[in-house]
Amino acid sequence: MRRRLYTDGRILLRVVVVWIVTAGSALLLADYLPGFHVDNPQDALGAAAAVAAINAVVWPFFMRLALGAVVLTLGLGVFVINGMLVAIVMRAVPGVTLTDPAVGAIVGTVLTAVTAFTSGLLALDDDHFYRRFIIAPAFRRKRVPVTDPPGVLFLQIDGLGYEVLRRAIRGGDAPVLARWLADGTHALRSWHTDWPSQTGASQAGILHGSNVDMPAFRWYEKESGRLLVCNRASSAAEIEARHSDGAGLLHADGAGHGNLFTGDAPHVSLTMSVAGRKKGRLGAGYYGYFANPYNAARTLFAFVAEVTREYAQAFDQRRRDVRPRVRRGGLYPFLRASASVIARDVTVQAVLEDMVAGRAVVYADFTGYDEVAHHSGIERYESLAVLRGIDRQIGRLADAVVAATRPYRIVVLSDHGQSQGPAFADQHGETLEDLVREACGLPRVTPLRRHPGSEARGRLAGVTEREGPISRALRHAAHVQIVDGEPIAGEDATRRAAAQLVGGEPVLTLASGNLGLIYLTDRPGRVSIEELQRRYPELLPTLLEHPGVGFLLAKSAGRGPVAMSRLGARYLDSGEVEGEDPLAPFGPLAADRVRRTYGFSNTADVMVNSAYDDQTEQVESFEPFVGSHGGLGGPQTEPFVLYPADLELPVDSVLGAEALHQVFRGWLSKLGHTAFS
Repeated sequence: MRRRLYTDGRILLRVVVVWIVTAGSALLLADYLPGFHVDNPQDALGAAAAVAAINAVVWPFFMRLALGAVVLTLGLGVFVINGMLVAIVMRAVPGVTLTDPAVGAIVGTVLTAVTAFTSGLLALDDDHFYRRFIIAPAFRRKRVPVTDPPGVLFLQIDGLGYEVLRRAIRGGDAPVLARWLADGTHALRSWHTDWPSQTGASQAGILHGSNVDMPAFRWYEKESGRLLVCNRASSAAEIEARHSDGAGLLHADGAGHGNLFTGDAPHVSLTMSVAGRKKGRLGAGYYGYFANPYNAARTLFAFVAEVTREYAQAFDQRRRDVRPRVRRGGLYPFLRASASVIARDVTVQAVLEDMVAGRAVVYADFTGYDEVAHHSGIERYESLAVLRGIDRQIGRLADAVVAATRPYRIVVLSDHGQSQGPAFADQHGETLEDLVREACGLPRVTPLRRHPGSEARGRLAGVTEREGPISRALRHAAHVQIVDGEPIAGEDATRRAAAQLVGGEPVLTLASGNLGLIYLTDRPGRVSIEELQRRYPELLPTLLEHPGVGFLLAKSAGRGPVAMSRLGARYLDSGEVEGEDPLAPFGPLAADRVRRTYGFSNTADVMVNSAYDDQTEQVESFEPFVGSHGGLGGPQTEPFVLYPADLELPVDSVLGAEALHQVFRGWLSKLGHTAFS
């Protein structure tokens, strides 16, 4: 009872404050705008009441006609359109005079914005406000009476590792998920990604049950000459076409939001593989969210706050000299706010609408944590703050389940984790691409960058007196000698081969987190180590001796796939190890992961996994990130699944996204979804 009185008191106080602020704004406008007059403060209160009435009654109906303008302006069009309505109604308010239509439009827009912004500011992160203006309006609309079997909401927190989540739960950064575990309604387990550990491969496996021939987030296909990148619309569409059998995880009355692929869902929004091609009602999730101008104000406030927060936190990292760190300027603050505010809120609204419609299965991706962890670090304050926001939204969706006409079970999961460490270029003063090109005798494509410590850990450290046995054997096979510290080839194969190549770069280097891919673009099929040594005798030795490289995967003409490091090699077909096992630091699952990826048709001629420090769990990203994923090493390969306790995971670990897909299908079948039986 006391809590109810407290809540009602806050609501009443908020209403009074908004009413007074709006009335005061009307009086202020009347003093400065010719053509607009308010007789007295009482009439100003009447004008403020008219604004509130229009926002509550008229706007939701008019919104259906104005949705296009609202979507294109991310909600800012709300204030202009609603302001015009206010200006029309204001003429009927006693004591208010409007003689100029243009002035009326200005007055209406300003008063609408003041009302919405004041309400949003007073309730920026208020659960009651959220239930009233977002959840309740969604469930007032027509609902589909479906009660059996229960639906399932799969909510993905992109990039959140299992151990990071466990520490966040202990530290109070995921209170909703912590409460579910404490109450015994849910259980928490880890699962293991494939190699590569990235969203494209994981979501293809989870949603479509197949992620074969996806060796990285971006890769080159020699047969077609195409570069595929998972977050490009055309590439995502091609990838889905190759992996979809029409019976994906979401094919039976399912919905997907914020994903790379559809999972064969008939209802999708913010989905890369159908971006610009999927026909349907404009802006799934947008109507429900922007049907009330208060929501637009709330989102705008949160967006501006997030941008401001990013600038302040980036400055604080520089001030305290926090390392590792990367540059966080340019468009990134706005991309961060888009992912952690706008996309999050619209995705939540879309899931609410799915619950209203009684969808059988929903899969939604919240990308804010992944975006911020890339640039800030996987457990730094700003990343955990975004996680707290996602946790709260998940709690709000759980609250909304009780109002749905269909029971829902909630599964929270991640597609991969992230591992932290310095960027390769910051650590060594050059990118992986420049390292490769220089070793191949090709001109650099980016200027050399010098950083503290890069000289001490230069790329040719150990080539002479500390040269490792594997690179020494490779040089010997290619008839290369070290003279005065410089590699001298018996024949200038590199320059002769480069001169014969026509139609583009002979060597292509790509990066996906701490995983690098090197292709000889003029040679079909997988190029062997022996041929690599004939053409570019310094390439493999240079990579093997580099302190930023953990291991290489390549093809031996006589012995098949081989993982190599400076101090040893492992032949994957036979399991034979020479010297030190290069995969040992990456755990007992590493060999199977690497062997599987080697079998893909589009795997690079040389796969490069960065160095990994098993004491600090740090890797070196080949992209300019602090937190990264894509290769092996650290928590990036161990995501989580938090699931209803009455459902079951296999006793053994779930190995790979395809296996997780089968687990989810089994759950849907157990719950009574005959399409998955």
